[in-house]
Amino acid sequence: MTTKTVVHVMRHGEVHNPEKILYGRLPDYHLSERGQAQAQAVAEWLAHRDITYVVASPLERAQETAAPIAAKHNLTVHTDDELIESTNVFQGQRVSPGDGALRDPRNWWHLRNPRHPSWGEPYTQIAARMRRALHRAREGAAGHEGVCVSHQLPVETLRRAMTDHPLHHFPTRRMCNLASVTSFYFHDDACVGWGYAELAGQ
Repeated sequence: MTTKTVVHVMRHGEVHNPEKILYGRLPDYHLSERGQAQAQAVAEWLAHRDITYVVASPLERAQETAAPIAAKHNLTVHTDDELIESTNVFQGQRVSPGDGALRDPRNWWHLRNPRHPSWGEPYTQIAARMRRALHRAREGAAGHEGVCVSHQLPVETLRRAMTDHPLHHFPTRRMCNLASVTSFYFHDDACVGWGYAELAGQ
């Protein structure tokens, strides 16, 4: 008999970041009030789904996003280190267009190869670890539904890897808004479909 499983891969909610820096893997970046509301809204949407497994990146914003989802189903939030945000040489700096680190010519070397990318963790490495985390979640929720909470770039890279699209892309064209949910549908260990939803609005 075929085991049908759904894994919902969610991006965390909005983060309190008044300095507007690229916080990456830095500790102590928590959800804003809006981010908490987004997490709660997704938890309400998933409340009547057959969720049996919830797992998140170790970073606070992901754990805080996962908490209300797990609470709705009386579950514990598991932690998977491979769901973590990607590394980036600009971590801790402002990187808005025309602002901060990108105005310094000494940093332009890091932008030399966007296909790799040269400023951080290789896309191939992100895709590999996210695939492993996805399948661990599939095993954890086998025959039911699971939720993984991760970060924008890792989720976007996973979707591209799972749908056989090029991993390199323009950051402004990611289909992964705050608190969005990308769902993967499995028959046994084979992915047979996927979907995308913004359950918390924007």
